Amino acid sequence: MFSMSLEQKLGAIPEVVIDFGTFKYIQIKVSAGGKEKIVVRGLESAEYHADILDSCAPQIRSLGFQAEAIGGGRIKHNPAKKRLDVYGYSMGFGRADHRITVKKLEKAYPDYSITWSNEGY
Repeated sequence: MFSMSLEQKLGAIPEVVIDFGTFKYIQIKVSAGGKEKIVVRGLESAEYHADILDSCAPQIRSLGFQAEAIGGGRIKHNPAKKRLDVYGYSMGFGRADHRITVKKLEKAYPDYSITWSNEGY
């Protein structure tokens, strides 16, 4: 029976999973056994930033990793215009480092125009 290593499991977790429209997002530090990476998750249905963690963490933990929210903000995702705007902060988790988020979004959406700002909520 084939068994994935911790590193393979970590690599299999998508770096970015976001919705369309304007919504809250968080950065999650996924870690175990000295391995870690930051992933971005954004849900249009989330009333609070913590709702995103509650939605995503069980799947991450089922793979043997810890999931810790390390900051948040908002994303405005307009697929028709191929545009992403990252801004704001999370009351509960603080402001995410939007530069990290933008780098991950650039990889996931290479043909998009992406901006960021610390302004707004």
